[in-house]
Order: sequence, then structure tokens, then C-alpha cells
Amino acid sequence: MAAPIPASPLFLREPEIRRGVELLYFGYAHLTRSIDAGLADQGLGRAHHRALYFIARKPDLTVSELLAILSITKQSLGRVLTELAERGFVETRTGDKDRRQRLLRLTPAGAKLEGELFDALRGKMAAAYSSAGPGAVGGFWAVLEGLVPDEERAVVAALGR
Repeated sequence: MAAPIPASPLFLREPEIRRGVELLYFGYAHLTRSIDAGLADQGLGRAHHRALYFIARKPDLTVSELLAILSITKQSLGRVLTELAERGFVETRTGDKDRRQRLLRLTPAGAKLEGELFDALRGKMAAAYSSAGPGAVGGFWAVLEGLVPDEERAVVAALGR
């Protein structure tokens, strides 16, 4: 990999911002393409992956919490969860304290699929982190966290616990 182009000390100028947007776009596109074949083998798409990923991160996630994380319509999430449940990847149960809650959990088959997809993502992220060096990782996280609106930061922070 070529040495990174150093940022201008005037990093808030249009060329530097455009470069950041472009790198974010191409980096994310490459990262997600690394799992597309595995999803296609299952007849699934990226929306299915996002649901699997966050359910894996927080077992017994409520449907409402997943809606808030994914910022999609209830109807769209309903389609995704129905398909994942029908294929045996996700199961739901009622909440212990609130019987109206639907708690989501991966089945063993869902956990296996999510783990395989994550392994592909992990390889790409680990290589990029290693190439950038440990000092760059914290800066990268800080920039991404800066893109998250204040009202959503608690949701992001809760996933890290």
C-alpha cells in the first residue's frame, strides 16, 4: 500500500473534506462488498446483515431498539426479521417484564452465519488498522464518532459495553 497522503494543516478546506468523503465512501463500499457473496449465497442482502450484526452484538435486543439503531421503517424491519426468522437465523420471545416486547436473539445457525460474515469484515478492518498503525485507529474512531449525531451517541456507546 502506498504511503498515505498527509492531511493539509488546513484540513477543513474543501479538498480535504472531499478526500475524506471519498475515502469513507470507497472504504465502506469495499468493506461491504467483502460480505456480499456470503449474503448472496443465502439469498440475503445488506439489510439482513445489519440486523444479524446488531442482534449478535446485543442478544435480547428489542425490536424497538433495533429500529432505533438501523433507522429504517417498521415495515422494512418487519420484512427483514420475518425472512430471517423463517430461515431459522433469528428467534423472538416476549419480554420478561413487558409482555408486549419482542426480544431478538440469533439461533445457532444465525450465529454461525453472522460469525462467517464478521470474519470477512474483521480481516479487512484488521489489515487496514495494521497498515495505518495504532495511533491512526483512535483518530479514525474519533472522526467517525464525530459524524454520529449527539442524540444517537448513547446507542453507539451501549453497543461497546
